[in-house]
Amino acid sequence: MQKYVLSELDSGERVISEKVPSVRSVALGFWIGAGSRDERPDRAGVSHFIEHLLFKGSRSFDAQQIAETFDAMGAELNAATSREHTVVYSRVPDRHVEEAVEVMTDMVFAPAFAELDQEREVVLEEIAMYEDTPQELVHDLFSEAVFGSHALGRPVIGTAEVISTVSRRAIAAYHRGMYTGGNIVVSAAGNIAHDTFVSLLQRAERRSAPDRPGARVRRPLVQMPPPGLRFQRKDTEQYHVCLGAPGISRSDRRRFAASLFDGILGGSASSRLFQEVREKRGMAYAVYSFASQYTDTGLVGFYVGTREENLGPCVEICVEQIGEIAAGRLRPGELDRAKESLKGRIMLSMESTSNRMSRLGKSLISDTELLTFEGIIREIDAVDEDGIAELAAVLLAPERLSAAGVGPDEDRFRAAMGHANAGLVARAAA
Repeated sequence: MQKYVLSELDSGERVISEKVPSVRSVALGFWIGAGSRDERPDRAGVSHFIEHLLFKGSRSFDAQQIAETFDAMGAELNAATSREHTVVYSRVPDRHVEEAVEVMTDMVFAPAFAELDQEREVVLEEIAMYEDTPQELVHDLFSEAVFGSHALGRPVIGTAEVISTVSRRAIAAYHRGMYTGGNIVVSAAGNIAHDTFVSLLQRAERRSAPDRPGARVRRPLVQMPPPGLRFQRKDTEQYHVCLGAPGISRSDRRRFAASLFDGILGGSASSRLFQEVREKRGMAYAVYSFASQYTDTGLVGFYVGTREENLGPCVEICVEQIGEIAAGRLRPGELDRAKESLKGRIMLSMESTSNRMSRLGKSLISDTELLTFEGIIREIDAVDEDGIAELAAVLLAPERLSAAGVGPDEDRFRAAMGHANAGLVARAAA
């Protein structure tokens, strides 16, 4: 049984909420369908830059008033940008919801873009921090290896070249084009009635929101580029490596099999990569698999950070384990354990109003089917061993693998990648 209520305002903005009467808080989220994949190359990083600037003041509140308001509530206020959306979110005591909605609405719809140059320096420092963090940097290199020159291959955080020069006018124009009614979802979960929530939003938006109705259509990824190889030389003690391929979209029915495959391969302490690479052989401190899903595609792969002498063997072991799963050689109880783990994590997450709010908002802003908890459990239980093997064989076939690395010697990196996809290394060398 669905417990959420959904409305659409005259502006096209969608409002969704779930009442949780057993708590004394409300989690709020403003979800905007604006991410790094929506930017032109000369605007790379503007979505993330705007996320920062929303906190620097609005039509009715300056930056200090915004900070003091939420501090006085004992509340959290934060934001995040991804490749496909931006979210501003908070969790507040239920008696302060009206005040929180008023301030957040003004931040989202009427930012002043104040302190632009000061915040520009903050973002440039953030970019520099990523450059100095190889285990983070390698994931951006990996996205570029998989998606090439497409916007999905660019870092969400942007580039120093763009951030250091982009003008207030360009930022404001991007905000006007993306922060429109049909491109925004507002979600809530906690001790609040839906009609009350809608009324608070309408009252706040009469003061703050411009009349910019309409929805925006995102351009699809028409053709996937061939597998790529990227390397950045740094004087690190370890090589940081990502290997993988394009994944599946968030609307693909195989996404439940993909989550279970991720759990079996490298998503938990009992997973194959963690056990084989770290626990049994001590070859790495950090090794894990990952999966991201976008509107029309995705990413799937694994990360390992290890010293030079272990690099080749680590890659061999990881590729071997993928091959074992793709061949259908699952171990006794392996799939059942992955299913119970996934169901348990979902169940535990439902005890958090913030997670409930995020589930509602993210599903709506990404146009993903919003299943009941019971429906999710049925989908997980329906996955069989053949489905896991087929997915592994299709998605992570050797000839589909792209690779990215950060470390001291590119030749060593390329030699190790030859254990995964020799054709990729040969093409890159040609």
